[in-house]
Amino acid sequence: MQLNCKNIYFVGVGGIGMSALAKFFVKSGCFVAGYDLTKTVLTDDLSKIGVLVNYDDAISIIPEKIINEIDSTLVIYTPAVPKTNKQLNYFIDNKYKVLKRAEVLGLLSSDSKTIAVAGTHGKTSISSLITHILKVNNALKAGFVGGIIKNYNSNFIFGDDNDKKWLVLEADEFDRSFHKLNPEIAVISSTDADHLDIYGDKNTFKEAFDIFASKTKQILITHKNVNVKFPENIKHYSYVADDLSDFYATNIRVENQRQLFDIVYPDGVCKDVSIKLPGKVNVENSTVAFAVSFLTGTQRENIKKALATFDGVQRRFDIIVQNDKFLYINDYAHHPTEIDNFREAVRQICPDKKLTAVFQPHLFSRTRDFADGFAESLGKFDEIFLLDIYPARELPVEGVSSKMIFDKISNKNKFLCSMSNVLEIMESHNFEVLLTIGAGDILNIVEPLKNIIIKKYNK
Repeated sequence: MQLNCKNIYFVGVGGIGMSALAKFFVKSGCFVAGYDLTKTVLTDDLSKIGVLVNYDDAISIIPEKIINEIDSTLVIYTPAVPKTNKQLNYFIDNKYKVLKRAEVLGLLSSDSKTIAVAGTHGKTSISSLITHILKVNNALKAGFVGGIIKNYNSNFIFGDDNDKKWLVLEADEFDRSFHKLNPEIAVISSTDADHLDIYGDKNTFKEAFDIFASKTKQILITHKNVNVKFPENIKHYSYVADDLSDFYATNIRVENQRQLFDIVYPDGVCKDVSIKLPGKVNVENSTVAFAVSFLTGTQRENIKKALATFDGVQRRFDIIVQNDKFLYINDYAHHPTEIDNFREAVRQICPDKKLTAVFQPHLFSRTRDFADGFAESLGKFDEIFLLDIYPARELPVEGVSSKMIFDKISNKNKFLCSMSNVLEIMESHNFEVLLTIGAGDILNIVEPLKNIIIKKYNK
């Protein structure tokens, strides 16, 4: 897993995927530095382990070592960085070795046994579960995931640098990044349309997953509802919950605030699997993680023990406050299907409580393309507060705003607000279960909301 460069510079180092790579190169003994637009918890964590992070794209603040040692420097960038970025253009103009993050992951996995997890929804949770199971069972080479696994407080998990062990990667469909991978084992959890700003239409998006599937070397595992073209020279398995499949979960129930279920697999059954996270989606995620781990040769009972100790991923059904008076959960959901899955999981543990959701749409293009779906999903909460769109990499699109969703929501208990006044509104509002939802900077209000809730409900 070594790239022949002693200096690594990241353009967009603070992204969840990029920061995992930065941690890997620090672990490998490289000099690591990088640029990002905003100082965050992730960039602070990188600074603590020795990464030199700057927050201005001026050429003058690139470390001297990077400037002087072109031949031994690799520059890694994310497509989310604007093409006008001064540092990126400097590196290109001066003939540095410049690669996308996906290309680097492809190189790292080229000489490793690789498990790649793809899908519009669930890939972070599934890749995190697999990483944890293999780590606990001493079968992990390394895991690069798109979230902070709570068990390790990291998005990069280092195992044993042994070619007989498994590299776990999250295979991102954005910018067709996952086409750079050729995994031994591939997972596809869903192919619901997304990123239509990149793909143009649903058929082209679906075809991208056909291409990813064709790159699988040995085993492809898909959700039962996923329809992709299966390569003829590999094994294919499907998975599901509450239905029949190659690997499926049955006898699902809740006991002592945990989900219990049986996993039926070819020629056997693993009884009384226990997980901490609620919702059918987490049963399915655990089922496919079981399938992958079992097919790598990990023993059934050892997988079961590891699943029972998995604490989850930050921003995925992340319980912020829980007591006998109040519940507050934060979740990363930013697609209508993900919002539905999240709401159903909350309803499982709060069947009779009023659900108040604060949602921040992510991207102008996604808001435009899925406004109807968002309106339908959000309208199923008891009340909904809708924030302004988080633009991320995009410029504004004429006629597209949160009001586009707001006007379509049939539920009358709906409110438009902004990041500047949402805390004040929440402070004077009464609720039973509060949910903050979105992939943008809504994360910045989580801690203030936590403080408001503790103060308000501990009187």
